[in-house]
Amino acid sequence: MPEGTADQSIHTINFTKEQKIDAPIEIVFQAVLDELGPEGMMPGDKPLPMKLEAFPGGRWYRDTGKESGHLWGHVQVIKPPGLLELYGPMPMSYPGMNHLQYKLTADGAGTRLKFTHQAMGLIPKEHREGMQEGWSYGLKRIVELAMKRKGAAR
Repeated sequence: MPEGTADQSIHTINFTKEQKIDAPIEIVFQAVLDELGPEGMMPGDKPLPMKLEAFPGGRWYRDTGKESGHLWGHVQVIKPPGLLELYGPMPMSYPGMNHLQYKLTADGAGTRLKFTHQAMGLIPKEHREGMQEGWSYGLKRIVELAMKRKGAAR
């Protein structure tokens, strides 16, 4: 590729991870909303508070103040406490489309969370490789938030 020319190939991401969480489905669903909202963190425990309007068509965005910020997506489907789907550019500042699905099912006294991230666009290699780390960290945070919320509910 000539110097100064970016890779203009369309790439995809298809990342799925399942997690068993020892907390009731309602608590885990709220933990998902918390992690996608005001309790959001990036790897390295760096705060990344977001705003999630938890209704169909609601925005998922980062408000940086003074009427500035970043739109990450919109709520496509919300069926508490079992399903949340988001679509949009997510953290991509280039042509790309993303779809996230958080599917929760009761599993005894706990919950099984299946997370899927699918994307396509002009996604650079470092982003394709780094997304798995970021989403895995987010799922770890959901577990932590659910366990904290479960402990507080006792």
